[in-house]
Amino acid sequence: MLLRYSSSARTRAVMKDFGDVYQQQYAVALFNSVRFDIEGGGRPQSQLLHRKDPLSGRSIFSGGLFQYLEENHKWRNRFVSVPNTYTINLYESKTAHERGLQPKVTIDCAGYKALTSMEEYVELIDASLPDVKAKVGSNPFINCVTPFPLILWHPYARHHYFCVMTEKEQKKWHAVLQDCVRHQNNGLSEESIVQTPAFTDAIRRHRQAQGHYGTWDMMCGEPPQILANLVMETLHPELRNAIGPRLKGKMQQKQRNWMLISDAVYRQVLSQTSGHYRALIEDCEIKKGPLDARLRTDMDQIISSKQHVSSKIRALVLPKVEQLLQTSIQPYISSILEALMEPTSRGFAEVRDIFFKELVEVSKNSLNGGGKEKLGEHMERLSMLAFHPVKMQSCYEKVEQLNLEGLQQRFCVTSPSVFIGRAQILMREQMDNAVYTFEQLLNQSLESKGQDDMCKNIQRCQDRVLKKYDYDSSTVRKKFFREALLQIIIPYMLQQLSPSCSPELPRFKELIFEDFSQFLLVENMFEEVVLQSVSTDIMMAVKEAAVQRRHNLYRDSIILSNSDPSLLALGEQVDWAAKFGGDEPEGSLDGGGVDGRASEKRRKQVVSMIQLDGVPLPYESCMEVPGVEIIPEEGPETSKGKEDDRREDDGDLDSPLKSPDKVGEIRGLINPVVEMVVPKSEESQSDKTNDTKPVSGTITMEDGMQEDVTHVTTTVEDAPKKTTQHKTSSQTMVQQLLGSKKQEAGEEQQEAAVEDDTIQEVEVAVQEKQIQRISDVPTEELGSPKPKLPVATEDSSHGDSGFQSQASEELDGGELQPIRNTLNGENNVISVEDLQVDLV
Repeated sequence: MLLRYSSSARTRAVMKDFGDVYQQQYAVALFNSVRFDIEGGGRPQSQLLHRKDPLSGRSIFSGGLFQYLEENHKWRNRFVSVPNTYTINLYESKTAHERGLQPKVTIDCAGYKALTSMEEYVELIDASLPDVKAKVGSNPFINCVTPFPLILWHPYARHHYFCVMTEKEQKKWHAVLQDCVRHQNNGLSEESIVQTPAFTDAIRRHRQAQGHYGTWDMMCGEPPQILANLVMETLHPELRNAIGPRLKGKMQQKQRNWMLISDAVYRQVLSQTSGHYRALIEDCEIKKGPLDARLRTDMDQIISSKQHVSSKIRALVLPKVEQLLQTSIQPYISSILEALMEPTSRGFAEVRDIFFKELVEVSKNSLNGGGKEKLGEHMERLSMLAFHPVKMQSCYEKVEQLNLEGLQQRFCVTSPSVFIGRAQILMREQMDNAVYTFEQLLNQSLESKGQDDMCKNIQRCQDRVLKKYDYDSSTVRKKFFREALLQIIIPYMLQQLSPSCSPELPRFKELIFEDFSQFLLVENMFEEVVLQSVSTDIMMAVKEAAVQRRHNLYRDSIILSNSDPSLLALGEQVDWAAKFGGDEPEGSLDGGGVDGRASEKRRKQVVSMIQLDGVPLPYESCMEVPGVEIIPEEGPETSKGKEDDRREDDGDLDSPLKSPDKVGEIRGLINPVVEMVVPKSEESQSDKTNDTKPVSGTITMEDGMQEDVTHVTTTVEDAPKKTTQHKTSSQTMVQQLLGSKKQEAGEEQQEAAVEDDTIQEVEVAVQEKQIQRISDVPTEELGSPKPKLPVATEDSSHGDSGFQSQASEELDGGELQPIRNTLNGENNVISVEDLQVDLV
């Protein structure tokens, strides 16, 4: 109960403080929005066209890979679909997806990192529990069955484990997963000109009040997710310090239990922040109408009052600001700008090169007489170029080389990931704008001039679009550099100036009329004065880089406004497949119920499948799984724990591993229980009652670890009387159990021999049929030898429990139950002599 109270109380406290700040910033953002509408603003006109919904009727990717099921420590083949929302949907099979069934798992990638190596994952896991670190060379708690893992890691939520068969598949899937993370992290809508500025300013002010200045890596996802990250930023370390030392078991089990606890707390916090934020938005929207009316009535007076107060604040802080600029800011502006310009400009140049190469392919088709059908296919592929994560990967990798090392600690920059993600989003937008503009110009040319001399028409449209791209690319990059410099410098200046200036700000509130106090906050005006003081230096640095033509930047004096007015008359997006009768690209069905109630329209897919070399058609590795001889099975010595797996397999294997939702379940991870059944004599039976006694002692587990004992609970249960032949001593019971264990080991050896014969027969069948499909791949939790697995089809009706042990089944079905150690999720027979107490 303490854990739930702690997370709920912390969430309410954070949301209350954030709500107060948000309501203040909402009125300020509304004032800025209305003022902009009235006064207008001069922004550079974009030369390229922009389409509102480029992914309408599209899906990003679909295919098959292996997923690790934590509830039974096995690998299972899953069909994965990535729709245009960039969520990851996992299905039992491709058939389930085509029938429109609900996915088994849906993953929102906001805040995740896509990893491709177990070493990198182990480093992050070790950092999550500083006092629990793996030894050098030790295995993680999962064992990937192929050399090509794919892991989605999150600092608070549960992790997801996948693997594929080839490096080519791994690169493609990694690009897809990174694109999902990139898109989901960009969850704040730029179209919300009031809510988004109010939210970002409220988050920044709340963190500054806690002493956190600068960029924040967890500003990811939609507002409720960002607020959950805000709560977990302080709650997570406290829970780790309180619970971490109390976790029991081996190192891997401690890490796993901590992840389950963290995920449970995060999901609870996320559900609470969602409700609080929804109520907050509704309250602000109700007040928006009266506030808007008052602003439009008194706008001139409000602006005059703001200018008067700002001048007073400027007179106070300007001497301190100028001194700080000269000593700590101006000497570093040029180096910061160069660190930003080099990788970013290379990335935008790579976007231009890829776009040019794709247009060359279209021109080659027209020269070689490919016909209009072939042109339609090329244009269909070109239309989704910006959203093809594999083709765009080289562009993204250029900007990932951005390095602010040496400047991060000075200017409160935790990592450059915020700037890298923003630059990659801008690159994708510019690529799509260039493609869309080319489509419109080519379609306009074909309608007016026909299909005669197609190559010249394509070349003419290409030159016009590239010229427009160069201008827009320069404009977008200069704006990005200015904003990035402000994000780096302003928090540092505020951190240095706040101790001396903040105590002086309250007296300026007296200069503001009470009716205008909602729209004019002295803290905001103080930040605007600081921003204006450094903006001149930043603008001059960017302008100097443009004058020198560094990185192909255009001067501000070069304006191509209204250079191509014919673009304004162009129509909507062109359907090239319908226009030229080309074949639709391969894709997956968009829904489609069993009875045909859902739409049967085919959803076009952006990324195509992978064809492995040396594998005959129609095999495709993202849709099928290679032969069984490639995937190993757990070895005979890893049979410990199979009995629990078989019991789980009798239920729903496809249900995801759930984190503990109840306080009792979380307490069970921290304080595990060892149960023991001991028969009592008839003489002493009447003296025993149900009770719990606190004790102090230790118990030696099978792995040799000493565990503390806090309580002993005695439970007396009535059992039917047995005949004399059934009465036995505890020592005899242990001997019988040990004998059964030996018998089980012997039968497992016989079973292993039968399995080897079966595998040999399967391998022969594989050679005859060339390809076999695999449904599930069991593996042991810790590293173990990996024999081979018998064939199982994807739609097999039986569970993925692997081979069953007859000895274990007979033991479970017998009348005597063994003494078992359930600590840490294990299920091992222990000796009565080694057992000291009963742990609760």
